[in-house]
Amino acid sequence: MTYLGIDIGTSGVKALLIDADGKALGDASAPAVEPVRPQPGWSEQNPADWWEATLGAVDRLKQSHPAELAAVKGIGLSGHMHGATVLGENDAVLRPCILWNDGRSVAECGEMEAALPSLRQLAGNIAMPGFTAPKIAWIRKHEPEIYRQIKKVLLPKAYIRLLLTGEHVEEMSDAAGTLWLDVARRDWSDDLLGVTGLNRGHMPRLVEGSAPAAQLKPDLAARWGMDGAVIVAGGAGDNAAAACGIGAIRPGEGFVSLGTSGVLFVSNEKFSPNTAGAVHAFCHAIPDTWHQMGVSLSATDSLNWLSRITGRKQAELAGEAEARFQGPGEAIFLPYLSGERTPHNNALARGSFTGLSQSTDIAQLAQAVMEGVTFAMRDCQRVLADAGTRIDHLLAVGGGSKSLLWLKMLATNLDMEIALPEDGDFGGALGAARLGLCAATGADPLQVMSRPPIKAIIAPDTKLSAAYSDQYARYRALYPAIEEARS
Repeated sequence: MTYLGIDIGTSGVKALLIDADGKALGDASAPAVEPVRPQPGWSEQNPADWWEATLGAVDRLKQSHPAELAAVKGIGLSGHMHGATVLGENDAVLRPCILWNDGRSVAECGEMEAALPSLRQLAGNIAMPGFTAPKIAWIRKHEPEIYRQIKKVLLPKAYIRLLLTGEHVEEMSDAAGTLWLDVARRDWSDDLLGVTGLNRGHMPRLVEGSAPAAQLKPDLAARWGMDGAVIVAGGAGDNAAAACGIGAIRPGEGFVSLGTSGVLFVSNEKFSPNTAGAVHAFCHAIPDTWHQMGVSLSATDSLNWLSRITGRKQAELAGEAEARFQGPGEAIFLPYLSGERTPHNNALARGSFTGLSQSTDIAQLAQAVMEGVTFAMRDCQRVLADAGTRIDHLLAVGGGSKSLLWLKMLATNLDMEIALPEDGDFGGALGAARLGLCAATGADPLQVMSRPPIKAIIAPDTKLSAAYSDQYARYRALYPAIEEARS
């Protein structure tokens, strides 16, 4: 028997096959059409693009690993969180999905908190434009004709599950990012739903991430050569799935992710909100477990931006920065290109460079971008520590983890060793596949979610610690000064 993990991202879909021992057998991917930005601060994507990429990725696995794919008995899903996919009659998509990095609903966030003073206590989180509920509040106000037609609101991976199985189902880790879940109770909150004029009928059925959610449609099973019933698990939001993929499910275990966004993630044994520091407190993908996250909205996306405006590839920029690196540079970059979550909760914040001179070149700009993202992760660590949270072990995942310089910056600034898994790019897909295995076999997640083989341990460079602490202090001073100048 084999198990399939499908990781739905905004830039594409990854599909990964594992065997009963959790060993990776093969993988494939397919690109999706990039999100569009109809206005500054907006970010949308057509859900059909995720489905086409999902079919493409699994079809490629059939071509490369037909026997292994035919033996699949469980499928797990991972997906980018918070996206508002609104469905009408017959599950028709009513408008493009408003994505996690969309900042249009700032006013609605304030209105929601004013309407329900207990919102933060119930949801365990500040009302932020990135979450799903404020997006629906925005649609209610600005697109009333769309709002009146809404029958269901699904997160991205729940929409893919609907097309795979015909059922509306969501799991706890992704549901916790909607702002409609009572995170402590792991159930929809009637009070939170009521703030946006919705009720439980608009929501999918809830399951745990490691539990069976539905069965694959027979026509899709036939398309991919699968026999018998194929269980589709609850799955996980992308960050919780990455945690399952690298074994970060016990208290104090965590990871730092350098993906499109930057995430500092730690698993908790109990619900531990800290809204004062704009920390996210969510359900984990396995029962009776929670997690906290600090989130920066533009991590590798910041390097993507520099790549676009300079015409240099990301890898080339990172390589030039590494070749020239001698320690903290003069230039400082604030990575708030799409606003910021932790610790500022400011969707209107914007990025900036300071400390530029006539001698500043592209390599130095690239270094400043990498350092700015690193300082954003240091901000996340600071507010997690303010809440009394400990991080005992930290692994690195995401595309940015391919840069050893970036990992060395992180290890030095977080003052922690960082373990680099051999297959860091497969965190979300591997975690999803593991959840599919648990759902299909009833296996204990604690036994299945082991740490992957480690390729390297990145230690802090203590010779640079003092210099980076000084640079971080300057970085922290810039945000209030720039915000004051903008006001």
